[in-house]
Amino acid sequence: MWGQTNMVDKKSPLIAVSVGEASGDLLGAHLIRAIRKRCPQARFTGIGGELMKAEGFESLYDQERLAVRGFVEVVRRLPEILRIRRGLVRDLLSLKPDVFVGIDAPDFNLGVAEKLKRSGIPTVHYVSPSVWAWRRERVGKIVHQVNRVLCLFPMEPQLYLDAGGRAEFVGHPMAQLMPLEDDREMARQTLGVDAGIPVFALLPGSRVSEIDYMAPVFFQTALLLLKRYPAARFLLPAATEATKRRLAEVLQRPEFAGLPLTVTDRQSETVCRAADAVLVTSGTATLEVALCKRPMVISYKISPLTYAYVKRKIKVPHVGLPNILLGKEAVPELLQSEAKPEKLAAALADWYEHPDKVAALQQDFRALHLLLKKDTADLAARAVLEEAGC
Repeated sequence: MWGQTNMVDKKSPLIAVSVGEASGDLLGAHLIRAIRKRCPQARFTGIGGELMKAEGFESLYDQERLAVRGFVEVVRRLPEILRIRRGLVRDLLSLKPDVFVGIDAPDFNLGVAEKLKRSGIPTVHYVSPSVWAWRRERVGKIVHQVNRVLCLFPMEPQLYLDAGGRAEFVGHPMAQLMPLEDDREMARQTLGVDAGIPVFALLPGSRVSEIDYMAPVFFQTALLLLKRYPAARFLLPAATEATKRRLAEVLQRPEFAGLPLTVTDRQSETVCRAADAVLVTSGTATLEVALCKRPMVISYKISPLTYAYVKRKIKVPHVGLPNILLGKEAVPELLQSEAKPEKLAAALADWYEHPDKVAALQQDFRALHLLLKKDTADLAARAVLEEAGC
C-alpha cells in the first residue's frame, strides 16, 4: 500500500479510483494510461479489476465482490458491500489521495466520494448515473457529493449545470476506440469461424448475478436457432474469470450438451463483429453492439420485486442505450416475462433473414457513433489532474 505522505508531490500524485464491474475496469485502465501520458509518475490505488491491475493499479479490495445488479441481489450482499465501502473510506482518509475518481457504480462510489469530499479530498464521478432516465432527484445530491461529473452522453451535463454543479461531456470511450467501418470477414478469420455460416453472438452480462438469470435463457434461445439453422455457430465473450467459471457450470447441464458454442476470453468487439445478429443483456454492452453496427435483440430478467421497483421509477420509454440515444425502438427489447426463448429466437431470425432492415439500422448506428466519438480518456485525464491540482 502506498505510504501516507505529509507533503503532496504534484509530480507524482496519488490518485484513488474505485470501480464496481467489468465496464468500469475497462474505463479505469484507459484513464490510468491517459493520466500517465500527462503525468508519468502518477500512482493509483483503490478498487480495480484485472485490466487496471495490468496498468500498475494497486487494488485494496476484490472488485468482483461489488459486481451485483438488481435491488434484491444487492440486498443479499449489502452487509459485505457496506463493509468494503467503510474499509475503503478508512484507507483513503489515511492515505489522503490528491483526488478520488469513482467510475460508475454510483450507489457505492458516491457515498465514498461524499465522505472524502467532506474531508477536503477533491472528488470526480466518471460516468453519470442515468438521472435522465430515473431518479432525477439525485442530481442535487450528486452535485453536493462530488466536485465534477464526467458525462459519457451529450444530454447529461446540462442537468448538473442547472443544479449548480460542474459537469462536462467527454464522449464515450468505446466510440473513440472502435473503428467506424465494419470488417466482419476479418473478425471471423480472427476467431476461426467460416465466412458463410450463420453466426449469433450471446452477451448474457458481465456480472455473475446476470449470468445466473440470463445464460440459461440465452442458451435455450440458441438451441431453437440451431433447429432453424443447423449450420449455426454461437459465440460468447466472457467478461471476467468469475463469469467464465459460472458459464461453464451452466453449460454442464444436459440440455445444453452439444451446443456449438465458443466461449472467448473477453474479445467482445471481435465477437460482435463476427456475428450476423446479437442477443444482449441490457446495459453498456448494447452500446458496444451498436458501435459494431450489428443488429441486436435486447433482453433482461431480474427478480420480480426489483423489476416492479424499477418500472415505477423509470422515466424513459426504452431500456437499451441505442434506443434511448436514437429516440426510437430501433432494436427489439424483450424484458422480464417477454424474455422467452421462442420470442428471442424469432426476433434474432428476423434480423438474419432481412438484410435490408439491417442496412437501415447500420446507418443509424453510424450516426450515433459519430455523435459519441471524442478523445474520451484524454479529456477525462485532464479533468482528473485538474481536480488534483496538477
